[in-house]
Amino acid sequence: MTLDHRFHHLDSVRSGLSALVYPLRFMVNLPGEVLNWTTDTFTSRETLQDENKTLRTQNQLLKAELQKLTFLQVENQQLRALLESSKTLGERVLIAELLSVDLDPYKREVVINKGSREGVYAGQPIIDASGVMGQVVHVGPFSSTALLITDPSHALPVQINRNGLRAIAIGVGTENRIELPHLPNNADVLVGDLLVSSGLGCVFPTGYPVGRIIQIDTDPSLPFAKVIAEPTARLNRSREVLLVWPQQSKEQEGCMRKDPPEQARGK
Repeated sequence: MTLDHRFHHLDSVRSGLSALVYPLRFMVNLPGEVLNWTTDTFTSRETLQDENKTLRTQNQLLKAELQKLTFLQVENQQLRALLESSKTLGERVLIAELLSVDLDPYKREVVINKGSREGVYAGQPIIDASGVMGQVVHVGPFSSTALLITDPSHALPVQINRNGLRAIAIGVGTENRIELPHLPNNADVLVGDLLVSSGLGCVFPTGYPVGRIIQIDTDPSLPFAKVIAEPTARLNRSREVLLVWPQQSKEQEGCMRKDPPEQARGK
């Protein structure tokens, strides 16, 4: 051992024995190595599956939150627009929210979440940030039903903003169309003219946008032209509306409360 330690005579023998023993050592250690590799592999797979599941759940939650934030952003913009409209009007207003929409194809009615407790009355006009929407026809303690201007039984006194020509806008039952009947063929009406509420009938506030003329058909054999307008209000998209208490003179005060809104039912 001393000679081997000093002169390394047995190094070659030791190397040869190590080469012979290595396969046996490898075979002895192989089951343990395979077991460790298998355990690590399945553990990593389960961990990745759990992490993947957690990330999917978080992703869905974040998407839901994003949708909610997007909705709140749009709702905030709509409320800001309504508030700007109320400043323009100068009348007393109250924001209401739509509860339901009548699915009858022959009716254009909505239900709002304000009623007699808030002072809502039959015949009261409702508007949105873009224009006149309609008027209340039935009032309950907690909710009310409003008739939209596109309903066939609704009529609204209007005037052309460009020249002051007065007319009546009636609903035709179509979602985004109103008609101006009984206008002569030679009436000063142009495509693109803005219709505003005239204030006649002491129901709707004066000068608020109602619609814009999109079609004029004249026939020399007929006494009147066919004039079609598109409402400026977002009738099929607005979720919030404004209930308006129009400013009235002493002579007109209470006319909406005492008399039924004849133009709302086409009487």
